[in-house]
Amino acid sequence: MSARTPGAARADLVADTALALLAERGMRGLTHRAVDEAAGLPQGSTSNLARTRQALLELTVRRLAEREARVLALDELPDPGAGAEAVAEALALATHRALTRNRELTLARYELALEATRRPELRAHFDAAGARFREQLGALVTGLGSADPARHVLSLVAWADGLMFSCVAGSFHAEVPSLQEVRAGLREVLHGLLGH
Repeated sequence: MSARTPGAARADLVADTALALLAERGMRGLTHRAVDEAAGLPQGSTSNLARTRQALLELTVRRLAEREARVLALDELPDPGAGAEAVAEALALATHRALTRNRELTLARYELALEATRRPELRAHFDAAGARFREQLGALVTGLGSADPARHVLSLVAWADGLMFSCVAGSFHAEVPSLQEVRAGLREVLHGLLGH
């Protein structure tokens, strides 16, 4: 694999800084100038890369998708033939990583998701970024024998997103569940959906 170009490295720095600002200050704290200052870039650098706020948000959503794919370890999800227990274990590890080591990234995702509800042009980018995971999860539950994969994917995503939101930004923000607790919850949901 070739080394990243200076332009790509600059884009990653800007997007990573934007994600950090979203987690720290919320959507109102995300400005081109704030990104320049937080990233230690000359004034105007972020504007040269992403001229409008929409362009900055799209760049940030693309970077979020790249980073979340690594957190979720999409390339390491087991084959459905490994069974429901292996799938539950992999999903529990990914969910727990999002709640602990990647808490700020998860918080930034919720900021972007809320903004996408008010910006249809951002919604398209946000939804496309999440499609890969939904497709992979659909293939997993289909392989596990789901009678209604689309509905079961929605249920699994809703369970995991609900847990993450509650524990990152909601009423359980001070009570992050252990890996064992996340695993137990996912097993219950997955086995309930599949009728095991």
